[in-house]
Amino acid sequence: MKALSTPDYIVFLCYFVLIVSYGLWIYYRKKKEATTSNDYFLAEGSLTWWAIGASLIASNISAEQFVAMSGSGFKLGLAIATYEWMAAIVLIIVAVFFIPVYLKNRIFTMPQFLMQRYNGTVAMIMAVFWLALYIVINLTSILYLGALAISSISGFDITACMVFLGIFSIFITLGGMKVIGYTDVVQVFFLILGGLVTTYLALNLVADEFGGSGVFDGFAFMSEKAGSHFDMIFTKDNPNYNELPGISVLIGGMLITNLYYWGCNQYITQRALGADLKTARSGILFAAFLKLLMPLIVVIPGIAAFVLYQQGHFQTEMILDGKLHHDSAYPVLLNLLPSGLKGLAFAALTAAIVASLAGKANSIATIFTLDIYKQKIDKDASEKKQVTIGKITVVLSILTAIIIAPFLGIEKGGFKFIQEFSGFLSPGVFAMFLLGFFWKKTTANAAMYSMIGGFVFSVILKFMPEFVNLQPLYEIGFAVPHPETGVYEIPFLDRMGIVFALCILGMFYISRKETGKGDDLNGLEVDTSMFRVDRSFMIGTAVLVVMVAALYAYFW
Repeated sequence: MKALSTPDYIVFLCYFVLIVSYGLWIYYRKKKEATTSNDYFLAEGSLTWWAIGASLIASNISAEQFVAMSGSGFKLGLAIATYEWMAAIVLIIVAVFFIPVYLKNRIFTMPQFLMQRYNGTVAMIMAVFWLALYIVINLTSILYLGALAISSISGFDITACMVFLGIFSIFITLGGMKVIGYTDVVQVFFLILGGLVTTYLALNLVADEFGGSGVFDGFAFMSEKAGSHFDMIFTKDNPNYNELPGISVLIGGMLITNLYYWGCNQYITQRALGADLKTARSGILFAAFLKLLMPLIVVIPGIAAFVLYQQGHFQTEMILDGKLHHDSAYPVLLNLLPSGLKGLAFAALTAAIVASLAGKANSIATIFTLDIYKQKIDKDASEKKQVTIGKITVVLSILTAIIIAPFLGIEKGGFKFIQEFSGFLSPGVFAMFLLGFFWKKTTANAAMYSMIGGFVFSVILKFMPEFVNLQPLYEIGFAVPHPETGVYEIPFLDRMGIVFALCILGMFYISRKETGKGDDLNGLEVDTSMFRVDRSFMIGTAVLVVMVAALYAYFW
């Protein structure tokens, strides 16, 4: 039954009151007489390592993980978890090599880095790019997928759910990064607890279906009945190879998309930019360990739903317009939870959605206020006015997302929707950041080529199969037939690798051609001593790497 019982409402109300009360307490406890823009947008010096780590995960884990990644788990299996486990390794790379550069040079926004390293034109174009991406793709997808999931388990109208989520997130965001960071700690507690409850139920349902009992029996039956769903690396004969193409998930496009997301993304790095280096690194390491846990919460339930579906369950609930709807897997499982626990899972899902919405809206406000309004509209804007502009931007961005979300077709494969559109931007931008960090001769014109050229190359490769027969590329391993249409195409992750390579080569050529015009890091301070780590971080990293290697070795 798609409805919440009285105990469910009580559990959810307790969660809601706790978040609001804690948010207000943090706001007034840490409120300064005159709030500066850096304090509001970055919580400068206020966040502890555990708050940074929890906030990173809370901002990252939202409806696209709970709903869309569970849907991908239903369709693809555990292989989709490579996004999570690769992220754990990438977070270490970001903590060691990226964060020190940002903090040493007091970089607070990604466009600020581009302006300082290249020029104002590059920074402004990217600021507009990021705002469009964050609002039209990320914010709307988080809002719509979240509302879709909440509607499916509560019975409430999806528009009403979007409005509720929007208002709730606005309330959290208006308190600034301090409130977001510390309430995210509570949000993470709820999303992990609620997620584990759902996983526990799913494994027990599988065990009961085959005459066993308990989560270990459930996992054993899942491994037996859906063995191919536990393969981490696909071979070419796998029908889902075009989505996760073999070894490319480790060394190709997967690595690029993760490095861009965690290292060059205002939405994520903003949590660490207001802290000192040791605190930031400790928080990022904490987030990396939490990342290892995420597949248990967001992927395993999807595989369990697949096994149960094969046994004749959910045949009606997962069919939409005559087709199997993978993203219904998680909401369908939630509807089977007993009274009270369903309210806990409902609170967990809401916590994930609201935390991500708040983080994204805060980043949108930060970029617009500091990189567009302050730079081009009102250069003399006071600190108070900048904070006010930021708050107005928060409200307008979320209202925009509520209006346009239903028209984007997000529900047709949510996680793939987000990755595809973000992938148009990420290879070129990451190339621009990477050479900007570590090659002094990189020029602004080279950065412009990578930024615009990367987008153009991505679009061309995406739509090329409609105009060009790529079968010859199949013979040499660079294209695969689409499982539904049979049209030969270059897999998404491979396209990202190709575009990244074209951007790097083009930047080298342009920069070399402009000999003597190199920006010489434009005053950025970068030296090898910045990348040294302390003993505790090194030990934590070693433990993390061993754990990831063990997981891949076991499930390969």
